[in-house]
Parts: sequence; structure tokens; C-alpha cells
Amino acid sequence: MVREKKTKKNPKGKRVGLIIVNTGNGKGKTTAAIGTAFRAAGVGFKVKMIQFIKGSWDYGELHAAAKLENFEIIPMGEGFTWETKNKEQDRKVAERTWAACMEAIEKGEHDLLIFDEINNAIAYGYLDIEVVLEGLKKKPKDMHIILTGRDAHADLIELADLVTEMREIKHPFNEGVYAQRGIEY
Repeated sequence: MVREKKTKKNPKGKRVGLIIVNTGNGKGKTTAAIGTAFRAAGVGFKVKMIQFIKGSWDYGELHAAAKLENFEIIPMGEGFTWETKNKEQDRKVAERTWAACMEAIEKGEHDLLIFDEINNAIAYGYLDIEVVLEGLKKKPKDMHIILTGRDAHADLIELADLVTEMREIKHPFNEGVYAQRGIEY
């Protein structure tokens, strides 16, 4: 069988912005995004992470990002989860956070944006997938966007350029070991 040669999307030396999805039940979705952010900041990219679930409490990535001049983390969540006490409040928080994401896309000031745990917000019904897809389509051509969280929507996976699924094989939580500072937060 003869394969048709694909036309390169990015001639050598020209950046083409990607939409990247880190999903799955395994640990490491945000960690992978932060690793990419660290790499991007190291080559001079301006990076912004907007967090849907984590709020302003004390955790490691906030301290690390503060030490880099071109990596900013904006925690906007209130810890909404599948055990929510107030679904309407969680929806408002997610919508407010999405508005901040859209503002960052529209301003176009960053080379890499990370929307941490947005997949969860969509899966819980706090954000309309169509609104998110339309917003992502408005990104500047050279801007990269990473979307993290479990249960990435099929339409988001279809739109993405790169999708990685973290698969849990073994997790210490199942043995009674809870999230630890410096490892999970």
C-alpha cells in the first residue's frame, strides 16, 4: 500500500500552536502539563496556568512558578468535586474560570496556556463543551494550550492535536495513603 505524503504543518523553524489534552484516571495529568510549562519557560515562552479546582491554598507548584519570571499560575477554584455541596456555585466558579481562560486566549500574550482540570468541569456539566470548543478555535495560530483532567470529552479529543491518557496501574490511595505535599500538591 502506498501512503500519501502529508504536507508538513510547520516548516522548519516556524511554530504551530497545539491543543494538547492530558486525561485519564492515572496520576500525572497536571504534573505533565507543569513539566511542559517548565520546559517552555526555559526557552523563554511566557506561560500561564489557570486552575479550575485548586484555590488559593498553599501548594508546591505555586511556590515553584513564583520563582520563574515567565510562568504564572492563577488558582481560581474552590475545590469543587464530585462530592459538591453546591452545584450551582461550582458552575459559577467554572464559568468565571472559563471567562479568564477566554480572556487569556483573546489577549494572546502567552505562548502556552494551561487550563488545569477543565476536563473535569466539562464532565461534571459545569461548562458547555460547545462553548469551550468555540473558544479554543479562536486561539492564535502559534499559541499552545494544554487541557488537563479526567474524562476528556470526545469532541475535545477530536479537536486536539495531541492526546495522552494517563492510566492508573497502582495508586497509594488504594492502600490508605492520602495526597502528600510535594507529590500531589
